[in-house]
Amino acid sequence: MRLSDIVAALGGQLHGDANLCIEGLAPLEVATSRQLSFLSHPKYQQQLASSQAACVIVHTAMAAQAMARGACIVTDEPYLYFARVTQLWKKHLPTADQPNCHPSAVIDPTASVHPSARIGALCVVEAGAVIGAHTVLKSRVTVSEHCVVGERCVLHSGVVIGADGFGFAPAAGRWEKIEQLGAVRIGNDVELGANTCVDRGALQDTVIEDGVKLDNLVQIGHNVHVGAHTAMAGCAGVAGSAHIGAHCTVGGGAVVLGHLTLAEGVHISAASVATRSIHKPGHYTGMFPIDDNASWEKNAASVKQLASLRDRIRALEHQVALLNPAAVSDTHS
Repeated sequence: MRLSDIVAALGGQLHGDANLCIEGLAPLEVATSRQLSFLSHPKYQQQLASSQAACVIVHTAMAAQAMARGACIVTDEPYLYFARVTQLWKKHLPTADQPNCHPSAVIDPTASVHPSARIGALCVVEAGAVIGAHTVLKSRVTVSEHCVVGERCVLHSGVVIGADGFGFAPAAGRWEKIEQLGAVRIGNDVELGANTCVDRGALQDTVIEDGVKLDNLVQIGHNVHVGAHTAMAGCAGVAGSAHIGAHCTVGGGAVVLGHLTLAEGVHISAASVATRSIHKPGHYTGMFPIDDNASWEKNAASVKQLASLRDRIRALEHQVALLNPAAVSDTHS
């Protein structure tokens, strides 16, 4: 693909030979003289100077350095621009003609699958399920009874939509199953990574709104509500009846406990555990060593007071210094 074709499709300011033909996309450090790369963060600018890339997508602030090196495309959002280049590139890749529904897929006669949807090998679409337009189910995806998947979604291999939620009532030393009578409703433009599971609701539906992106091995419990354009990295888990707002992010291996609420724009760090509702947008982190629960709760309460204790100690030191400067000197020594 020529550089002029890319810029014509996606915009940006091209500095260099518009007729230069690009044969592939690659990271800065390994790109060749026939490949396109990008610089998304100033901390990698040393790689820019030494890169052999035919052309580099850069931010406006890095335009001078990029032009000194060679051809470049200048844009206000280089990472987003590169993402769109990958989409453009994929559209031009040759694809083998395949039936929209693989012969090994099992689709219940009462299910509704849009003619433009693509159903991969060994998929199962159960009774009353709905699959929207241009949605793709990769191999071995299961969409259980009465669950709805919207338009332009991608469900990667092994995804299970609508397995029973984890609901059991204790009964004289054993467990009594709570039948899960809800379903799962997934909006448009949702992408679910391999082996991710979204459980059906106990009474009401589990809801995944438009534009949500879930990585591999993510667990969404029953009756969870995930707001639009929220993203969760691999192995994240959300327990039952939690409500997560729009435009949130949950890092890899992080956990949101059941019945909690995360406001719109809350960002949870990797491996953190959200143990309380968060009603203010922001970035939150919580990691604490495992311990006997009673000790853990006492220690956790103490940790929350560390900042105020520090301020009190400083105030006391200041008072002591005014009364006896030598004592403070001896303490610090």
